[in-house]
Amino acid sequence: MTDFHGTSREAVASLRQRLRGVAGTPAELQEAGRQLFSVVRLLDAQPALRRALTDSTRTPDDRAALAGNLLGSRIGAQALDLVTAAVRLSWPRTRQFTDALEEVGALALVRSAEEEGRLDDLEDALFRFARLLEREEGLHLALTDRGIPADNRATLVRELLAGKAPEGAVPLVEQAVVAPRGLSLTEALDNYAKLAAGWRERLVATVRTATPLSAADQDRLAGALRRQYGHDVHLNILVDPGVLGGMRVELGAEVIDGTIASRLDDARRRLAG
Repeated sequence: MTDFHGTSREAVASLRQRLRGVAGTPAELQEAGRQLFSVVRLLDAQPALRRALTDSTRTPDDRAALAGNLLGSRIGAQALDLVTAAVRLSWPRTRQFTDALEEVGALALVRSAEEEGRLDDLEDALFRFARLLEREEGLHLALTDRGIPADNRATLVRELLAGKAPEGAVPLVEQAVVAPRGLSLTEALDNYAKLAAGWRERLVATVRTATPLSAADQDRLAGALRRQYGHDVHLNILVDPGVLGGMRVELGAEVIDGTIASRLDDARRRLAG
């Protein structure tokens, strides 16, 4: 997630609040997210247009009218409402404006999944795909090779995820592939997963365990972490035989390592010392 400060942070908070009030079906919200991504790519490719839409010498109404004239025939009502709301706000740098639109586009897809009751599935799909890319070097190269047209890489994403992930996850992965905005592909995917968790004010914990956790075990762990950190926690589970037993929990910068492998390493260090 982009680290917004000062005026831009207030502007992003305003846009998030506006998104919560936008009326629309899950399908309409999903389309709004896709359209906002397309607007971001357009503005990234045309710096002069980006500057015109954030020009502080123009009044907010003038900027909103310009956005309507330029984009009104290209995007739907929900996306246009959010774009015009964004151009009315103050942005110290034009890049912050497009970063904010990209974030709101992602959150429109998150809200769509939430309305469908599939937000957990969306978070899990993003996490699993990022971990797949870490294991499969060939796939990672195919999706990040700028010598391959962006449309071809986006098509590959759709083919890979067809029927395997919520519909809202697909445009998020596509955006991470074709326009990661200075991040690595896995960083972009993990950022979207964090945005999804943050939408519901949840934290994200990565849990490494030698064997799959039962639903009851996951509920107990999530409950313990909620009591410790004061927030609901979404668990990303990684089955890793290398931990031998126990589990390792990573939450932000904090690590709780109760694995047998870790204990063996500690014992070896003590013996060696």
